[in-house]
Amino acid sequence: MTAEQALVRTAEGRSPGGRAFQPVILGADIGVYALARAFHEQYGVRTIVVSLSVLGPVADSTILENVALGVDASPEAILEAVRGVAERFAADPAHPELLLLANTDWLVRFLVRNRTELEQWYTVPFLGSDLLDRLADKARFAELCTELGISTPRTVVQDFAGAGSPGWRAEPVELTYPLIAKAANSADYERLSFPGKRKVYQVDTPAELDALWARLAEAGFAGRFVVQEMIPGDDTQMRSITCYVDTRGVVTLSCCAHVLLEEHTPSGLGNPAAMITGRWDEMLEQAHRLLLSTGYVGFANFDVKVDPRDGSAQFFEVNPRIGRNNYYVTAAGANPTRFLVEDRVDHAAVEPVVVEREILYSIVPHRLLRRYVLDPALRAKVDDLVRRRATAHPLRYRAERRLKRRLYVRLATLNQVRKFRRYYPEVTGTGL
Repeated sequence: MTAEQALVRTAEGRSPGGRAFQPVILGADIGVYALARAFHEQYGVRTIVVSLSVLGPVADSTILENVALGVDASPEAILEAVRGVAERFAADPAHPELLLLANTDWLVRFLVRNRTELEQWYTVPFLGSDLLDRLADKARFAELCTELGISTPRTVVQDFAGAGSPGWRAEPVELTYPLIAKAANSADYERLSFPGKRKVYQVDTPAELDALWARLAEAGFAGRFVVQEMIPGDDTQMRSITCYVDTRGVVTLSCCAHVLLEEHTPSGLGNPAAMITGRWDEMLEQAHRLLLSTGYVGFANFDVKVDPRDGSAQFFEVNPRIGRNNYYVTAAGANPTRFLVEDRVDHAAVEPVVVEREILYSIVPHRLLRRYVLDPALRAKVDDLVRRRATAHPLRYRAERRLKRRLYVRLATLNQVRKFRRYYPEVTGTGL
């Protein structure tokens, strides 16, 4: 048996309680691969990945199986494909528990809306549809934070439901510029296409805001946009929190990270590119307060920014999923799949874990990262973690033996240099 054959011989995993299970994930981005890698590291299981197309992060991998549907696949086709995967195991006397996951907002919504049908075959470990609607909407999230005494930026909502009607006018926004504007619900926005589309907009003047409203209306956007006061500070003021709440209502996993650098491409703006894990109990207490007060279950990922003016943690949103950059949790020593499997497959209580170990998670070359980390203390910490090899890249996995795969990972990392030179060159400090 070759080394590669040894890696792929197991079709399903075994929980600590000895139960067979099989993860199935919808999507094809780096977050999907990171979660599949976590399953493989913890249980040696190959994940089945169902996606519209096989993108680079999941291509040519030995630790997962790709099921590609085509870029024009309808929701009905996705549902049929997921049913087809389940039917593979139906005749197996030792039928494994099928865990169905997703890691983008619209796919999470797809699973939750089709939960009744899907739960004929799968465990769908996500929150209920009513709570999803409440939390996934950034406007309603801001309202909830205010109710619970959790700090969040001042927010104004712009509703485009009537934008196609004659005489429609945008509501006035009485906040101090500059502002941040983004879709209240990214699931309503992800599949919209128009020139100049961004995930998040910085708006410096009322004229810029009027122009944005006009572009959205012309593109046929019918959802809601939120406008918030801009909290000052660069990428290093951002924090990420990942939690898992089990079916008993206990937060069994908590992990924080200090963002060093975010992506700055139009489609990826705001996605962390480099982080250092750590522990901030006051911030975690607020995250736990929100999760426990709402009856949340499953993975949650919070975006938080520390206001340099007063040190307060301003909560921006909670993603109803583990998040694109989830591998920082695994790398810090708390593999999130363990908390999911022991809860949903073994139905066992897990002792809560709060991660404290510091590691540097980065999808960019360290030399590039040093260019953007201008704070001397933070840069020294980066250098120390690199020197101690306390670093992690989600795509660099020794179990991946194929040369084509390894070349892709190297080129993808180097491509980050090109993207930052194009979209975020305005920085002083050490050069490349």
